[in-house]
Amino acid sequence: MSDTTVLAPQEHFATIEQQAHAARLGMWVFLASEVLLFGAIIALFTSYQVHYPDAFRQGVDHNTKLLGSINTGVLLTSSTAVACSVHALRAGKRRLAGLLVAATIALGAVFLVIKLTEYAKHFHEGIYPGGAGSFFQVHHARGLPEFWTLYFGMTGLHALHVTIGLTVLGVLLSRIMRAELGAASAHRLELGAIYWHLVDVIWIFLWPLLYLA
Repeated sequence: MSDTTVLAPQEHFATIEQQAHAARLGMWVFLASEVLLFGAIIALFTSYQVHYPDAFRQGVDHNTKLLGSINTGVLLTSSTAVACSVHALRAGKRRLAGLLVAATIALGAVFLVIKLTEYAKHFHEGIYPGGAGSFFQVHHARGLPEFWTLYFGMTGLHALHVTIGLTVLGVLLSRIMRAELGAASAHRLELGAIYWHLVDVIWIFLWPLLYLA
């Protein structure tokens, strides 16, 4: 079904194109602040890794590479789906766009389920943030508590961003299904997609650091 709705810009914008440009600029400024946040955390991780190379190598070796790699594939697929949804909505294919956004949300939920499964496995092994748990009574390498604390902190913060992204996409999907979002307002879905891509890019950096390095 094609969308031919003509939107009026908000009163402080001359055209809908100007409004969309301002929204994109605001999103990129926000994303820049997120990059600075995760960049600082990754720099902290790297500094500890240089200081405790053996402990961090043990931590990476003990991590669940299979689950982390599956989650990488899940997020890459979800980013493809949400990008296609933006193109579909711009083409007036509202129903297809809605299906693709729904697929993105489903894949994001799969990511969180796998991550929770991974956490449960670590807790079962006695691995908790701060070096608490039976695992650290057997493994005494200096730096292991720091590795696992950073692991839980970085992946937990990322999971929070995934949850926020799913909430945003859920609101957008609802508006698409109610025909409140169409080709004329596709930039709103584009902004949600850009945020989701940020979530994906952050994981692309976390995956090799925590599972492969």
